[in-house]
This record gives sequence, C-alpha cells and structure tokens, in this order.
Amino acid sequence: MTVGLYLYGIFPEPIPDGLVLQGIDNEPVHSEMIDGFSFLYSAAHKEKYLASRRYLICHEKVLETVMEAGFTTLLPLRFGLVIKTWESVTEQLITPYKTQLKELFAKLSGQREVSIKIFWDNQWELQAALESNPKLKQERDAMMGKNLNMEEIIHIGQLIEATVLQRKQDIIQVFRDQLNHRAQEVIESDPMTDDMIYNAAYLIPWEQEPEFSQNVEAIDQQFGDRLRIRYNNLTAPYTFAQLI
Repeated sequence: MTVGLYLYGIFPEPIPDGLVLQGIDNEPVHSEMIDGFSFLYSAAHKEKYLASRRYLICHEKVLETVMEAGFTTLLPLRFGLVIKTWESVTEQLITPYKTQLKELFAKLSGQREVSIKIFWDNQWELQAALESNPKLKQERDAMMGKNLNMEEIIHIGQLIEATVLQRKQDIIQVFRDQLNHRAQEVIESDPMTDDMIYNAAYLIPWEQEPEFSQNVEAIDQQFGDRLRIRYNNLTAPYTFAQLI
C-alpha cells in the first residue's frame, strides 16, 4: 500500500524511466516535470522512514546512478522526504523558491562535489608531539609519579594540548594550500569522530576531478602511514545545494 511519493532530488531536465532500477522499498523510480523542474521519485509505503543504513544507501545509490548516467546537475533532497501530492511541492517549494532553485542549478552546472575526511592515531600523535619537543617531554616526565596540584595538572595539560593542536593545524594547512585553490568553493565541517582531524567538501569542475584526485594521492604519499584519508569523488552535492 502506498501512502505518498518519496522524493530523491531535483534536476533541470527529465530523467528517462528505467534508468534507475529501483528505489526505496524496491519501487521503480520515475521523473515528474513540474514547472521546468524534474523531480525524481518513487512510491512511498511509509509516511516516515527511519535513517537505517539500508535506506540511506538506497537513497544515495539512486542519485549516484543518475549522475553516472550523465545527469550531473542536481539538487539532492534530504533523506526521508515524503509528500502526499504534487500540488504540495508547487505550493511549498517551487512557488516560494523558484528563483533560488534556478540560481543553484546555475551554480552547480558543470560542477561536482568531492569530499575529504582525515584521520590520525591520537595516541601516536601525542607521543610524537612529546618526542619532537624534548623540553616538554622532560617537564612531563618529571611530573610523573608525583602528587600534582590542580594548577600543575592544568599547566602541563595545556602545553601538551597546544603542541598536538599545532601538529594538527600543520597537517590541515597542507591540504588547504594544495587543494583549496583548485575548488570553486570549499566548506569545512566539524570532525565526526575523535580520530578525525579534518572534514572538508570541495565544489570543483567536473572534468578536473582526475587531477584533484592525483593531488589527494600525492598528499597521502607525503604523510605515509601517519594519516588515513577517506576521499569521496562521487556524491550528490548536499553540502553546496541542499534546500530542505
């Protein structure tokens, strides 16, 4: 039983039926043109979808499949968006945001989003920070085994934290220096885990991705085993274009 329509994204051109095999709940995905905008959708069996791994992957796969087929300009919609009628889309989205939608399509035309997440080993970096600063290491070692007052604990903690932070900033600056100038726009987001030190998305010309990827690989080789770099070269442009 269907209860509405599940929306994936908006395109500036029609998407042929059959291009995407199936979407959420194994339903076929279709394209609906409304006032010059093409909405990718499938029948919804629920009014609300939980953000499970299976559903999230399916949502992303639909958009990635269409992008891989050559329909690269899109405005992705947030996961779980279910509507009752197309009239509600016109009233709540197209009518109030038509100009903004067109501006976003113009901004994204010929562009793609890629992203980088950088991870390191916190304990290894802490030890390396001490080894690179003999004076700090000596001070820290001299305090070990002693009953320290709160002021002493805070003092040595702040010194160590500042040293580790500087190592982190030095790494991040390498990525900024070598990658930012290649992007039309860069958005840095908060790290998602304790061992993630950098999280950035880049809006780059579509045809320049291979060169950008080579730059990332060169930086990876520069740092060797010190870092783990997660590079995503194909993703819907959520960071730069999500409306709702």
